[in-house]
Amino acid sequence: MANTVGIRGYDFVEFFVGSGKMTAYWHMRAMGFEAKAYMGPETGCRDRNSYLLTKNNLKFVITTSCDPGTHEITSFLERHGDGVKRWGFEVDDVTKAFQFAREHGAIPVHRPYKIEDENGYVEKAAIRIYDDAEIVFVNYDNYKGLFQPGFKEPVQKMEISSQDTGLNNIDHIVGNVREDEMNFWESYFNKALDFETIIHFGPGDISTKYSALLSKVVRSKDDVIKNPINEPYEGVRKSQIEEYIEQFHGTGVQHIAIATPDIIKSIRAMRANGVEFLSVPKTYYDALREKNKESGLIEENIDDLEELGILCDVERGGTGYLLQLFTKPISDRPTFFYEIIQRKHGAIGFGQGNFQALFESIERDQEKRGNL
Repeated sequence: MANTVGIRGYDFVEFFVGSGKMTAYWHMRAMGFEAKAYMGPETGCRDRNSYLLTKNNLKFVITTSCDPGTHEITSFLERHGDGVKRWGFEVDDVTKAFQFAREHGAIPVHRPYKIEDENGYVEKAAIRIYDDAEIVFVNYDNYKGLFQPGFKEPVQKMEISSQDTGLNNIDHIVGNVREDEMNFWESYFNKALDFETIIHFGPGDISTKYSALLSKVVRSKDDVIKNPINEPYEGVRKSQIEEYIEQFHGTGVQHIAIATPDIIKSIRAMRANGVEFLSVPKTYYDALREKNKESGLIEENIDDLEELGILCDVERGGTGYLLQLFTKPISDRPTFFYEIIQRKHGAIGFGQGNFQALFESIERDQEKRGNL
């Protein structure tokens, strides 16, 4: 179906963090990113340092304040700590995309504007999402620079030894919201961006004996963009969504799923680079072997999946299956983490068959932190 807003795909994700250089280093060492461009005092920008990190089709911007008076950054960090501030959609026409969103209920943050330098100009606009995050519409058709005006070659070449992780592109971006907010944000996405709801996990679909959550997945009608939205649901103890909202002091991006063409290679490299992942018991793989005796769909060696802790969900009624694994939170607080994902033979789901094992694993970590 047509993408009426003209969204070409995910463009970049920008994190606001307390230490840009240290966070950039972690992503380069652990995730295999490379420093592509830099903006800071050395390039004429006096209030912030921003590091553009790239890996295949991924673009992450790590931004920190170098001026205590930079209200946009310091206020975000004072409230939330490190986290995702904004993510970009590359679009055919920034003004058209913004006007459509605004006319259909989006909260404007920046109306369409241009930034330019000797390499041309970039057009941008932004709308509000969740408490303090933004979606940016951006177009580079008239720009030939490294990223955006203000970014130059990195001042310091960081030669970092890291195994190649093979990470390729953003698969989906997940938001956590408060009770009774999921339907609001579902409607917001669907109206402002002409998205549609493709999956709804209701009461009892995602739960353990301790906690539960509700979830809906919205996407662009051509499936270029996918954004799940989670909210807490009543349970015996505190859910991971409640823990996130308490620790992050609000709603926002819980995790980013990054696609890879070879998850075994990616996870093996990331483990060697020092990334910590959630774990599941051996019984999970015993059950997976039994299931695969019936279907025979899984092409990977299940011994390799068990060794690396990779989860596998065979989708009902089809030949597709999903391979996935979740990192532990990447900072000291249990807020943001990554999902590594590989879709095989047209798999379109989000690993519903893995939810029980996954959330029990998250709860084990919650219990260690005293937050269950």
